[in-house]
Amino acid sequence: MQVAESKPLSLSSTDTRAAITLAVLAPVIAELLTGSTRVSFAFVLVPEIMVWGCGALLAREAVRRWRGGWMSLMLLGIALGVAEECVIQQTSLAPLVGLDPAHAYGRFFGVNWVWMVGLLVFETVWVVLVPVEFIEALFPEKRREPWLSNTGILVSSLLFVVGSFIAWFMWTRIARPMKFHVPPYHPPLSDILAGVAAIGLLAGLSFLLSSSGRADEKLRGAAGPMWLAAVIAFLFAAPWFTVIGWAYGSMPRLPVWIAIWSALIYALIAFLIYKWWTSRSGWGELHSVMAASGALLASMIMGFVEGNWSKVDLIGKIVLDLAAVLGMIYLAAKTRARTSV
Repeated sequence: MQVAESKPLSLSSTDTRAAITLAVLAPVIAELLTGSTRVSFAFVLVPEIMVWGCGALLAREAVRRWRGGWMSLMLLGIALGVAEECVIQQTSLAPLVGLDPAHAYGRFFGVNWVWMVGLLVFETVWVVLVPVEFIEALFPEKRREPWLSNTGILVSSLLFVVGSFIAWFMWTRIARPMKFHVPPYHPPLSDILAGVAAIGLLAGLSFLLSSSGRADEKLRGAAGPMWLAAVIAFLFAAPWFTVIGWAYGSMPRLPVWIAIWSALIYALIAFLIYKWWTSRSGWGELHSVMAASGALLASMIMGFVEGNWSKVDLIGKIVLDLAAVLGMIYLAAKTRARTSV
């Protein structure tokens, strides 16, 4: 397996601009545009860039050096989600804030299982896959190339570690006890180590899948109109946010095992359809941009469902979402013009 040669880090290089853009926009897409982070709390973007941004950047860098495809990137996206949920902020291990721990929906054996399933998919798709697709479309000449030198990898890794500590401290030692008034929670070491082992396993699988070359296999056949990729992605993405709502008891009479298995099966069906579709020889870069756009549009719309919006936060989200729509239109037009030549 060939590994791309590392390039010297230059602040004026296209590689560096692409890397910085991904590091900044990954948390903006996943947090601000969805409304998970409100405009009035935009200061938390600093640790989010260090964790989500650098995490997405390092995941992409590994896959590009391994010559892997989107499935290898997906596995590293899941690994990043496991790191967040079980090691960094431990939100899948600690009792969810705002719920009575004695009657928490989907929590058993010390794990918020419904929440974990919902968030792992969210963090994989909206933190890693969607941002990487957009930034690669913005820098198409560097789509298949690494963006970081060895020094850049070291700096990004250090920022990720420091950001992870800041995120852990701010959430577990400040936000939970002071804002949500819940007692400190210390997950068992065995649970955290299980998360670390899962991260290692997922990274290993990503590498093996990349080295096998199977991710690049193509089937003959058309992929259909580009707009259909956006519609299908939207229709699959939008309902996923109801799964996250289940963790907070939005469907209290739904048996937990049905909630978990139905969510897993739904995610598997979406994965298999996308895998089959992207393997068609007619699938192109514009299809990928449109699919990412459909998923992002779904997350932005579903973000308005959550209530208790202040005027500043609501106006801020509307402005940012409209800017994102214009950005998606620009990327689609740019990709169409480039690929139709």
